[in-house]
Amino acid sequence: MICSNILLGNNVYIDPSSSINNVRFGNRCKVAKNCSIYGSSQYVLSIGDDCYIGMNSIINGFSQQITIGNNVSIAQNVNLMADSGPNMSTVLQKLFPIEKFPIIIGNDCWIGAGAVLLPGTILSDRCIVGANSVVRGEFVKGSIIVGAMAKAIRIENYDI
Repeated sequence: MICSNILLGNNVYIDPSSSINNVRFGNRCKVAKNCSIYGSSQYVLSIGDDCYIGMNSIINGFSQQITIGNNVSIAQNVNLMADSGPNMSTVLQKLFPIEKFPIIIGNDCWIGAGAVLLPGTILSDRCIVGANSVVRGEFVKGSIIVGAMAKAIRIENYDI
């Protein structure tokens, strides 16, 4: 496990096979095996209290801020990327410039297995992202988001 610039809350478990750096964890978080979670010294990735990150997930906040709220469940094989583009092709970068935008996940969200959250995604509190969805955009509180490209199919008023 590669670790640098790590702030850990109380009772945080990180599987030894996972790699993390430039991350601030809240209390009682769990990171399953084979995850890669990283920010940069400029954009320290922030994860709230009581969060779970499933196996084989990648959270790439190297070039922009990623903020994850409290009580967030991220299933296995999820990819959050704050930047995207043809990194190695200057020719394609002229046609498709590399995008770099923050990602924000509110409190009490659930990200289904295999979901991809693209640069600039903002999920308000209590959003659910369906398995294998590709998400870009801003979604209001209680949105249930599915598909590729994902869209809100319903908004729940979870006034609990």
